Amino acid sequence: MKPGSYGPFPYSPIIRRPRLEWPGGAHVALWIIPNIEYFSLEERPGGYGAGKVPDVVMWSERDYGNRVGVFRIMDVLDRYGIRGTVALNSNLCAEHPEIIEEGNRRRWEWMGHNESNTRRLNEAAPGEEEQIIRRTLDTIEQHAGERPAGWLSAGLQETWDTLDHLAAHGVKYVGDWCNDDQPYTMSLDGGRSMIAMPYTQQLNDKSAIERRFVSADGFRQMICDQFDVLYREGAKSGRVMAIALHPYLIGVPHRIGALDAALKYICKHRKVWRATGSEIADHYLDQMRTGASETKAAKRKRAAGASR
Repeated sequence: MKPGSYGPFPYSPIIRRPRLEWPGGAHVALWIIPNIEYFSLEERPGGYGAGKVPDVVMWSERDYGNRVGVFRIMDVLDRYGIRGTVALNSNLCAEHPEIIEEGNRRRWEWMGHNESNTRRLNEAAPGEEEQIIRRTLDTIEQHAGERPAGWLSAGLQETWDTLDHLAAHGVKYVGDWCNDDQPYTMSLDGGRSMIAMPYTQQLNDKSAIERRFVSADGFRQMICDQFDVLYREGAKSGRVMAIALHPYLIGVPHRIGALDAALKYICKHRKVWRATGSEIADHYLDQMRTGASETKAAKRKRAAGASR
């Protein structure tokens, strides 16, 4: 995208949009995003500044998530019939293939999430960003059996070129732009487009628990409170409710019950669509195409009437 003061999309107040309808008349599309990440012992985790390696304490906490915590999350999502949409560091594919096997057994969806969580796209050397994106997508496709349709940048960090690179490599939707409760379309160079999916920095255990020191029960209450508002608003026009999870945080024994309780509360409501990122993006695109066709047909009808 070209540098500018606003994104590659028009400002669109949610109160002035066509009604968005989900399958079965659902008010909310529930989108669960486990961030399954790989941290090399030879590098400092991204976002934590300089320091000596190996940092055994910080690294071990994250490794616990991949050895233990992620399987607790799987058990909870299984209980409520929810398929995760994983933001996946592609380096994990070769290092921990058992996680990929368990995810595939559950028909989870895989999104690209850089190669490692220690390196951001906006820190890549000149000319390297596109190669990181290509390698990430190729590796996940090779190990998981399907090319990712979605992308979440490590740290949600992009450059001016990220969206164009993603589109060129077949990515359909991206979660980096956390500025809405509904999907919307981005217009890119060369006539390409990209769907912005409503990922979350709020209902995210990393920002809530790790950065703001919210308790496990406080995180549960945040999820339920947010759901109540979106479910009410979704009666007028559908909403997406994203919940971002990190196995080393929510997957520990004293927090996993909070996730279980929150999903139990949500799933007792009838009008909830438990969806993956691709399912939401595809449904949104179909509805936008249908709406555009209906608008053109109405214009033709009005023009025909005026000519009589």
